[in-house]
Order: sequence, then structure tokens, then C-alpha cells
Amino acid sequence: MFDLFKLALCLYVIARTIMPLPTSRLVKIIVAVALVVISQHHLITRITTGNMFSPEVPRAVMISVNIGFVFIVLAAMMQLLSDIISVLIAVVKRRQVRVSLTARAIIIALSLGLSSYGVSQALRVPSLKEVTLEIKGLPPQFDGYRLVQLTDLHLSRLFQREWAEATVTATNAIGADLIVITGDLIDGTIEARKNDVPPLGDLRAPDGVWVIPGNHEYYFGRPEWMAQFKALGMQVLENQHTLIERDGASLTLAGVTDRSAVPFGQEGPDLQKALAGSPPDNVVVLLDHQPRMAQNAADLGVDVQLSGHTHGGMIWGFDRIVAMFNNGFVSGRYQVGDMQLYVNNGTALWIGFAVRLGVPSELTVITLKSV
Repeated sequence: MFDLFKLALCLYVIARTIMPLPTSRLVKIIVAVALVVISQHHLITRITTGNMFSPEVPRAVMISVNIGFVFIVLAAMMQLLSDIISVLIAVVKRRQVRVSLTARAIIIALSLGLSSYGVSQALRVPSLKEVTLEIKGLPPQFDGYRLVQLTDLHLSRLFQREWAEATVTATNAIGADLIVITGDLIDGTIEARKNDVPPLGDLRAPDGVWVIPGNHEYYFGRPEWMAQFKALGMQVLENQHTLIERDGASLTLAGVTDRSAVPFGQEGPDLQKALAGSPPDNVVVLLDHQPRMAQNAADLGVDVQLSGHTHGGMIWGFDRIVAMFNNGFVSGRYQVGDMQLYVNNGTALWIGFAVRLGVPSELTVITLKSV
């Protein structure tokens, strides 16, 4: 259904926006064929590689495909709006109203410009974002404690070694006490990403670098990838916790597996198991890739949950749709009972729809404050 929907959007753009243009039939046919192929690039990747999450083609090709795909989505939205307005005017004036060639040219130019800009914004090394979380019961030893949250790095043919090196350098320059990575570090097999992942081994923080799996780790062999992350010096939390200590006080850092584990025959998220044995009065910071089960975490006494997965919705307005699939959580801070949830827009995002318009990626520094 997903592929058919994309094809329908593409055919709508071809019929209503491209074909009426005053240019040669050959040019319009070439453009139409190219758009149909681009609209089906996820299906083509599934057929050729077995899944749609890691097309191993040149980076320039994937950049072009993303620009073309975003163009289709934006042009379809703008053309639909134009058609609706034309119908309403026709009803009021009781005569047929046609969308002008000038309007179609504007739709094409604006869609192409926005798609190019949006993809360029998705590919950049993210800017620093400062977030302060005030926590009741936080020991004074942790007042001002700073951690960096990275999430959804999606190292791939779009986000390669150079991007990873620049992101690691920017992260280390912050000098935070702790670094956490809340899943979806990669897209691709260990062999495919052998040159892109090693820079993550250079991440440094006094209290370590802690990582949990996201859904994409399961698509490419979670056990092998988690072992690879450990080999790079990162510490893994899978339905486990650790204690971060400061001058006789401690807080609990817990992490769970992803909801995608169960279809792969692996252990799903188990927060009760992750918290078993944790000091009952400790402030608990939970790493959970997906935010949708935040209420469950709040009910079990978690104080802070850090998540990703949504990419913030990627496009302003589209975030409302993404929120519907994540229990209303899509970007930024939420109060869930007595718990604070922070949903990170993502350090990068999936290669299959790499665009950011009004929803920037972020290199997130979270400061804990006692109240």
C-alpha cells in the first residue's frame, strides 16, 4: 500500500503539474519516467537488496533521489491545494476555473527549491541545542550534570565517515560528563559500514558512552552490531541499568531494547527487568529509542526518558502525522505524569527520506538541575 500511495502521488503530479507544461512531449516523458522510478526507489531497493533501509549506491545518487522524492511530495501537496482552491472559486463563480501555467511553474520551482534546501539541511552536521531538565530529588552532587544525547545517526551512504568524524569532534568539544546514544546508529551491514562506524570509537566522556539499540539495528543483525559497538569502547544497556556515581551519591541510567525486537525473535523492552536492583530512591534516567511507551515508564517511577525515532517529523506540519503513530510524542519536551520525556529530533535521519524543513537536526546537551 505504501508503494501504491507513492505511485499515486507521483502520477497526480505528472498529470496535473508536468504534462500541461508547454514543452516537448519527449521532455515530459523523460521527466515522468524519472519521477516514477524515484517514487518507487524504496520498492526497487527492497527487490534488489532484500530491504529498503540501506541502498548501497553512490552518495550523489541518493542525494538526487531524495531531492526528487521530496519534490514529488511537496508538488503533490501544492498542486492539491491549488486544485481545491480552483474548485472552490468555480463553485462560487459558477464557472470553470483552470490552474494557470504560471501557477504550475511556481509549484515546480517552489517544490524543487524547498526539496533541495531541505535535503541539504538534513545532511549537515547538527547545531548545538541546549536543554535544561529540572528534577525533583536530584542529589546536589548532580546539580549541573551535563550529558549529550545522540540519536538516529543512521550511518549510511548519505552519512559517511566524514560526517561521523565531524559529529564526533563536535560532541567531544562539548566536554559533557556523559554521552548517550538512543538507537538507530546505522543503516547497513557491518561490512557495508566498516569505514563509516569506526569514528564513533573516538567519543569520549568521563562517565562513558552508553548505547541502546533502535529498530534499525534489528534490521541488520542486532547481536553483531551491539558487539561491534562494544568493541569500539561503547557500553551497551539492553534491559539493564548502571549507576553513575558522584561523591557518594548516584543516579540510575537504564536502557531498554526496541519494540522491533519481538518480530525478530529477540527480547523486547522490559523496563521492570532493566530497573531490577536499582536503589529505590535514585533518580532514574531511561534510554528508550521509541517514545510511545512513555506513560508506562512514568508509571514505573522513571524521572527522565530520552528518546528519538521520530526524527521530529522532518517537515513542519508533517510532524502532526508522525505524532499520531507515537502516542502524540514527536519532538521536544513533554511532561508525562511526574516524568519528563525528551524526544530528540535526531542527529541525522534515515537515508530513504532525508529532508528537514522547519525541524532541524540537533546535537543535544541536556543539563540536569535539582529543584
